Amino acid sequence: MRVLVVGAGVMGRGIAGLCALSGHETLVFDADPDAQRHVRPSIEASWARALERGKIGAEAIEAGRRRLRIVERLRDGADVDFVLEAVPEALDLKRLVFGELDDHCPDRTILASNTSSLSITRIGRATGRRDRVVGIHFFNPVAAMPLVEVVRGSETSSETVERALELVASLGKEAVRVNDSPGFATSRLGLALGLEAMRMVEEGVARPEDIDKAMELGYGHRMGPLKTSDLVGLDVRLAIAETLAAELSGERFAPPAILKKLVAEGKIGKKSGEGFYRWDGDEARPSASSASNRTRA
Repeated sequence: MRVLVVGAGVMGRGIAGLCALSGHETLVFDADPDAQRHVRPSIEASWARALERGKIGAEAIEAGRRRLRIVERLRDGADVDFVLEAVPEALDLKRLVFGELDDHCPDRTILASNTSSLSITRIGRATGRRDRVVGIHFFNPVAAMPLVEVVRGSETSSETVERALELVASLGKEAVRVNDSPGFATSRLGLALGLEAMRMVEEGVARPEDIDKAMELGYGHRMGPLKTSDLVGLDVRLAIAETLAAELSGERFAPPAILKKLVAEGKIGKKSGEGFYRWDGDEARPSASSASNRTRA
C-alpha cells in the first residue's frame, strides 16, 4: 500500500516510521522546510533506539529506509491509497489541508485524520469525497501503543471503514470503532480523568506522582493520568478540553487554571522537557512546576 503522511511533528513522524516498517511505501510532507529536513533523521534515530532495545532488526530498518521518502510539495505525494493527516489540532487548518488533498489525490484515495477530538464529519465536508473521509486516531508513542481509534463520520461509507480497519491491522495495531462525537471515546474518557487529576493537584489533594501511583496500583492503569497528559502534550490536552467544553454542556471539560498556566509557560510535557513532571529522555521525575499546588510530603 502507498501512504502519504501529512505533518511531520511527533505524531506524524511516529505514524510514518510505523508505516514504513510495516511494509508500506511511505511518503511524508510538511509545509515547514525545517521539519522536512529533520523528519528522516528523527525517524531513523527512533529506529536506532528500537534496534538497541532489541525491538526491531537491522534488516527491517534497512527495508524501512528504502520505503520512506520525503516530498517537498503536497501534490508530489498525492498519488496514494491512503493519506494520514497529522497536522496541529485546529479545525480550520485540517479543513484547509483536506481541501487541498481532495484537489490533488485520485478518487481511490482515502483521507484519514489523526485528530483526537475534532469532528470527522466537519473535516470531511471540506472535500468532495465525504464518504472516503475517516478518523484514524493513533496514540503516542505510536510504535509502542497498541490501540487505534477508527472514527466513522456521518457520511463515511462502510467500505471506507473496512479499508481503514485493514490498514490498522497491517500496522500491527488493535482497532476500536467509534462514531463521530466530540472527543470520540478515548479522548473524552481520558480527558475527564486527566482534568480531575489536575484539579486535585490544584486543590493540594496529593502530589502528581502520588495521584498517578494511585491509579496505576489501585486501578491497574498502565500509566497515571498526569504522566499520560505529559506524554500526550499539555497543549494538546488544553485544545481538546476547550473543544469539548464548547461542544458539551456543563463544566466537566472546562480546563483547570494549572493546565492553562503550564501551557502559557511553555511547559507542555515530555516534548518540552517539563510539565507535571520533569523529563530526561523517557524518564519522568517530580517537577517543581506544580510545587505550590502540592501537599507537603
